[in-house]
Amino acid sequence: MVTLVERHSRYLLVLPLLDATTRTVVAALMAAFQQLPPTMRRSLTRDRGVEMTRHADFTAATSIPVYFCDAYCPWQRGSNENSNGLLRQYFPKKTDLSQHDADHIQAVVNELNTRPRRTLGWQTPHEVFWAATVAMIA
Repeated sequence: MVTLVERHSRYLLVLPLLDATTRTVVAALMAAFQQLPPTMRRSLTRDRGVEMTRHADFTAATSIPVYFCDAYCPWQRGSNENSNGLLRQYFPKKTDLSQHDADHIQAVVNELNTRPRRTLGWQTPHEVFWAATVAMIA
């Protein structure tokens, strides 16, 4: 699966994948970004995994720039790494994700997005994300 975290609100999106090929990952990212409000489609920051070798295709199709962290510097994607840690509470390392259907994965994501966070003043990522979205559109 691919995880996306909106930096300001910590809102999490999880994209289940059939495989981790670059074509599959880029297609999933393009579909996910199309579902986001236009004001929330500014950039994408990724690690240096081979699944993003076709990042230029993503940028060409969406006009969204892709940035890459320095090698071996996961703290440059701190919000994403934290969210991945929260997901590990439900799906420990080496979990066979094919044993979990999309509805179960989405239920976990919904639970995380509705969990109050200290860093958000005890609001939930869902509340902060949608409040920011409405404010940007208005």
